[in-house]
Amino acid sequence: MMTILDELACHARERVATAMESSSLDVMRALAMNGGAADGAAFENALKKPGLSFICEVKRASPSKGLIAPDFPYVEIAREYESAGADAVSCLTEPRWFLGSDAIFREIRAAIRTPMLRKDFTVDEYQLYEAKVMGANAVLLICAILDTATVEKYLRICAELGLAALVEAHDGSEIRSAVSAGARIIGVNNRDLRDFSVDFTNAARLRDLIPPECIYVAESGVRSPGDAAALRAIGADAVLMGEALMRSKNKPELLAGMREASK
Repeated sequence: MMTILDELACHARERVATAMESSSLDVMRALAMNGGAADGAAFENALKKPGLSFICEVKRASPSKGLIAPDFPYVEIAREYESAGADAVSCLTEPRWFLGSDAIFREIRAAIRTPMLRKDFTVDEYQLYEAKVMGANAVLLICAILDTATVEKYLRICAELGLAALVEAHDGSEIRSAVSAGARIIGVNNRDLRDFSVDFTNAARLRDLIPPECIYVAESGVRSPGDAAALRAIGADAVLMGEALMRSKNKPELLAGMREASK
């Protein structure tokens, strides 16, 4: 029986195949290699600065929650994040379950200067070149759908393009895979992508497996200033927040409260 993650990965492969019909891998690679390197350092440096950094996500829907934001002025939301001091902005481009798109990413990219993470289910190097072309600073690599050799290969491509990579793990074996592949930024997801259940203690439980030289990002389930404080206390460098911010009627106030609590 296919898990939710299996379905997401399968659909990502279908999307890549469709995209290649109009722009081949060679064409997309050539486009990505033009115009200089991406500024992945801006994303990495934003997460390395003192204190807890906040990656704020623009997300309309999810497989587990369905429609999160019926009203979705995504450019306005991203500008609001930037004005509120977000250290980076994550934008979903997965169209079927998250209702995202590359077009949404590009519009936000044109409107803000904050480093941006293209958040999608990367299953092919083609998507790395796409991310560079659309102006991303960073991409997401998920260990649950990529083996160690593939993560290592994609990290090499990211380095060639100037992209940073957030390498996501959910358990000890996936963290070991990320470390072995040479990840510099490791995210521990409190959400199990196989069934989208959330265990907020996951990030704390796995903290000691992440080498001190790696940037440690806690993902999912961060809802309150108390959550942010707890993650800072275990040594998180950054948190990635989506649903709580998207549902908040006062996003700057929520972000300010989390930043204050995590000092």
